[in-house]
Amino acid sequence: MPTNGALTIGTATAEPGQRAHGIIEYGVDGFGAPLGVPITIVNGAEDGPVLWVDGAIHGDEPEGPLAIVKVLSALDPGELKGAFVGCMAMNPSAFASNERGNAWDKNTYDMNRIYPGRASGFPTERIAHAHAEALVAAADIEMTIHSGGDHSYLSMAIFHAGGESERLAKAMGPGWDLLLTGGPGGKSPMTTMGEAGKAGITVELGGMCATLPHDFHRVGDTLAESIFNVMRVYDMQPGEAGSCERWFHGVQELVSAPVGGLWVTERDVQMRTPMREGDTIARIYDLFGNEAAVVSAPCDGQIFGLRTNPTVHPGDWCCFYARITGESS
Repeated sequence: MPTNGALTIGTATAEPGQRAHGIIEYGVDGFGAPLGVPITIVNGAEDGPVLWVDGAIHGDEPEGPLAIVKVLSALDPGELKGAFVGCMAMNPSAFASNERGNAWDKNTYDMNRIYPGRASGFPTERIAHAHAEALVAAADIEMTIHSGGDHSYLSMAIFHAGGESERLAKAMGPGWDLLLTGGPGGKSPMTTMGEAGKAGITVELGGMCATLPHDFHRVGDTLAESIFNVMRVYDMQPGEAGSCERWFHGVQELVSAPVGGLWVTERDVQMRTPMREGDTIARIYDLFGNEAAVVSAPCDGQIFGLRTNPTVHPGDWCCFYARITGESS
């Protein structure tokens, strides 16, 4: 939607050409202080779309917060058409405890499985509901940034819901050529935006194993540049937008551990490289040193994420695998 003057979200109001900080309130704590999801608004000097970027829906995924910091440090409101809304930690309790979900909530722990929540629901549901109400009312396009957290490393991949969401996915620019439909859970900001007739995507890159300085900045810079590329595509920022020469379309396939033990990925396995059905991904060894299982590619496709914790139990999710269903240019 056009900004047409001041933009208010939660307690934050930004006039054209200005920034503002605030919270989306979702309750009151035991000391009578408001609880809220932190947001920063950068309202452009001219009208245009509202791009909302969410980080830390899972608290152990710091790549979104870093990317938003990098965008905010470089974004000039005087050159912006429309508005940028950065929500660094949409699950603040999970982020504070560096956990995937809200440690206070034993019933709706994972926000990315219960979104958009309920106003009178469990703790995480209430946070999700407040966030969703503000998001749908204000945003035209939205991206939620994920990574592998303390479990995995994920390469560059995007989940979308088709239509305008696919256009948004393709606006991410060079390197983002794996476009997947669906995804686990089926309840996320992406799906909520789609139900509202708007565009939302889920972006995957990084993991706790890649948070030492060089890798962390590399991931953050990649994400921030892609956010700016989206703004160029949607005529929010000056400059020429980059693009992929072609995109691979697919769906995610679950690859889990058939037995417990030590997970050892094959030495030469590469992510985002074509594999054939039956190719060996990893071997699992029992605690006597015996090979207990061979884990193979479930179909022709490519790996876009691998677990980084070598200890596995039967049924553990071990590999993020894409079954490629087509290509486009």
